[in-house]
Amino acid sequence: MIAKPRLTLTKIDEFRFQVPIGSVPGMRTDGVLFSSERLSAAATDDASVVQLANVATLPGIVGSALAMPDIHYGYGFPVGGVAAFDLTEGIVSPGGIGYDINCGVRLIRTELSVDEVRPRLAELTKELFRSVPSGVGSKGRISLDPAGMEGVLRDGRRWAVEHGYGWAEDASREEETGRMEGAEPANVSPHAKERGRRQLGTIGSGNHFLEVQQVDAILSPEEAARLSLKKGEVVVMLHTGSRGLGHQVGTDYIARMDERLRSKGISLIDRQLSCAPIDSPEGRDYLSAMAAAANFAWANREIITHWTREAFARVFRRTAEELGMKVVYDISHNMAKFEEHSVADVRRKVLVHRKGATRSFPGHPVLIPGDMGTASYVLSGLEGSLALSFGSACHGAGRLLSRTAASKRFNYGEVKSHLLSQGIIVEAASRDGVTEEAPGAYKSVDEVVAVTEGGGLARRVARLRPLGVVKG
Repeated sequence: MIAKPRLTLTKIDEFRFQVPIGSVPGMRTDGVLFSSERLSAAATDDASVVQLANVATLPGIVGSALAMPDIHYGYGFPVGGVAAFDLTEGIVSPGGIGYDINCGVRLIRTELSVDEVRPRLAELTKELFRSVPSGVGSKGRISLDPAGMEGVLRDGRRWAVEHGYGWAEDASREEETGRMEGAEPANVSPHAKERGRRQLGTIGSGNHFLEVQQVDAILSPEEAARLSLKKGEVVVMLHTGSRGLGHQVGTDYIARMDERLRSKGISLIDRQLSCAPIDSPEGRDYLSAMAAAANFAWANREIITHWTREAFARVFRRTAEELGMKVVYDISHNMAKFEEHSVADVRRKVLVHRKGATRSFPGHPVLIPGDMGTASYVLSGLEGSLALSFGSACHGAGRLLSRTAASKRFNYGEVKSHLLSQGIIVEAASRDGVTEEAPGAYKSVDEVVAVTEGGGLARRVARLRPLGVVKG
């Protein structure tokens, strides 16, 4: 990475900072970062604010280029980046969506209390680790033939339920009901399909996890009751996406868009912002392949949910129905969506990129995982988020250290011992899966969520504490 200068931020208010037009050449609008004084300093240190300014140079951008408080350096867009584009003059950029298309978070409730789970926590965590494959390149218990792959890419969660995985009622608690329209499997390369053929029903590695948690605090009783969340009860949080298939879709279309830009003699301020007009062949094909990868991710989370329910049933000798294991919500990040928003007091349809950011529409649940040693949060979108952020919020705590830096700083044994001293049991497919994701590698999720609420994007509903963690 070429060294880039730090940019000066202008404070708008307690929770917003501006990157003024002119901070980098060619900006068409300003950048706005939702942050605090302390968190914004970390963002300027890792050049992610420069990336935010670069996003503001892209054709057809409407409103401000935005970043959430969990911002950190990414490919093209910063992680935590949000931008909306006009449908006539605007572009679609795979770097504004991310390689792990429809990486998302799902929360499953139970009617088990912490007191009921604690004596069997070690057994439960091991059973989940055995039941749900995890780790780099992990292969699942399902091998898709061409017809099966076609069905997954077209139908998402629906394919999983039709093949005996999950419950039909889960659809009402999933973004897009677990199936995005406009998917075209033919626009997903054979190599991408081959990478995904044995990965359905797997967590993967990196920051992906399956975590048994307790509802530690209720912060908005009315909203918590609506979501059937009760203090002291146990829930399960799942974080994973489209695995190698989604990554390959991103790789394929970045190369294709690079070639288009070269053929037309177009250069960008950052080549990682490779893009194509929304209504170009490259743009249309990418969006249809992105939708197919998103459907793969929903099917993946539905199948993992099914195996999670089975693991709980084996350990507690009661059916998942008897345990009340209903999906609270399934929310996506790393997506581009056609939405209608008011821009400069004019209602218009735009393509919203959310890279490491989630929807935060009024009243919708927002799921924010922290690190495996602190807390996660359930929030609810606020009305003002539509005008402030195109109805968007953060997607997690956000990294302070790269995975390489975290692996060098933290010791595997020490991290596991520290977590165990807090009553947190970890089962991991690799040592790197623990050291790279050590609590000290992340920003304070409490501070990130406080900015999200203070900035008017979403309000806190419940705080969740980890009990047992399955990592890649």
